[in-house]
Amino acid sequence: MAISRADCQALDDQDLLKDFRDEFTLPPGIVYLLGNSLGALPRRTAARVAHAVESEWGTHLGASWNTAGWWDLPQTTGDRIAPLIGAGPGEVVAGDSTSVNIFKAVTAALPLRPGRRVIISDLDNFPTDRYVVEGAAEALGGYEIRDIGTVDGTLRLGDALGDDVAVVLLSQVDYRTAELRDIDAVTAEVHAAGALMIWDLCHSAGAVPVNVGAADFAIGCTYKYLNGGPGAPAYIYVAPRHHDSARNVISGWHGHAAPFDFEPHYRPAAGARRFASGSPPVLSYTALNASLDIWERVDLHALRAKSVALTSLFIDLVDELCPGLELASPRDPARRGSQVSYRHADGYPVARALVDRGVVGDYREPDIIRFGFAPLYLRHVDVYDAATTLAEVIGKDLWRDEQYQRRLTVT
Repeated sequence: MAISRADCQALDDQDLLKDFRDEFTLPPGIVYLLGNSLGALPRRTAARVAHAVESEWGTHLGASWNTAGWWDLPQTTGDRIAPLIGAGPGEVVAGDSTSVNIFKAVTAALPLRPGRRVIISDLDNFPTDRYVVEGAAEALGGYEIRDIGTVDGTLRLGDALGDDVAVVLLSQVDYRTAELRDIDAVTAEVHAAGALMIWDLCHSAGAVPVNVGAADFAIGCTYKYLNGGPGAPAYIYVAPRHHDSARNVISGWHGHAAPFDFEPHYRPAAGARRFASGSPPVLSYTALNASLDIWERVDLHALRAKSVALTSLFIDLVDELCPGLELASPRDPARRGSQVSYRHADGYPVARALVDRGVVGDYREPDIIRFGFAPLYLRHVDVYDAATTLAEVIGKDLWRDEQYQRRLTVT
């Protein structure tokens, strides 16, 4: 082989981010390439959550809404996420789920473009985005959804834009192929047509440097590359120019200007805080903040450099070991997020056979095997081991075993 495991070990010895691996709990004998779906557990998380349960809740009880800062968690956590997406203080609120925040963003953006009745959605986007757009259009009434797709990785956006378009919702990184979109260029194109831009950052924040720039709204999750844990709070970014005019239709008491005045009618808080809704799930915020302690020390440019190195190494190895396997991700790293995908007609049993041999990726319909590379805890030797295992599974037809043909609920 042109690249040896010893070569990979030498690269790990020089890795500027290598010490971060010790921050995470990783099972022995596992190459975890599913950080693009659920990030690994930070070592500090369990103790932090235990303290919140035993001391803040168990000892101090309701006083902790004040003394432990529980009440302000949507804002304080949002401010910690903000630098990871190129936003400023007071521009991000953490809370709810990605789906709920998409609904908030879309229903807040549409009234800001009165007279325009079209929402542009990407058919290749993660399905929840399209599903929520359908629900928002139906709830508000009178809106048309104009679907676009991609050709050779390029969004078919230009022909869809017109003076009837109010809002465009896209993902910065395609969840199947890892195609990386240019936030600045696409946002400028949308604004030139007079529409508002909403970005889904679920597969980019914590994987590539993000700058929301001129975007109007952005949403994202924290349980993937940001390692907040299963069901961790999502977040919503609201551009400062919309703080006074955008309305959160899920107008719960936490987004009220004076929630403890218990006024009978809703009066929105100033700034992005109006996009908070209900009381924060404290234990979930606690786990997320334990991970954000780590992220405050990460050089995002070094993170991106390592991501490119890991994904490029994997592609080079698979080219050599599995020459017939079709690459579904862009070969150009400038167009690729921190994920590599391959097409295989029997991708699901291949993915399951890999898991049984210690290489954890996943599968997405109709034929995509995905491998997510989380630079904080993955090594070059992990990439080598994953590629050689993939070659063995395919080369020896190990995936044909009957046990791998049965579909599990979560693929």
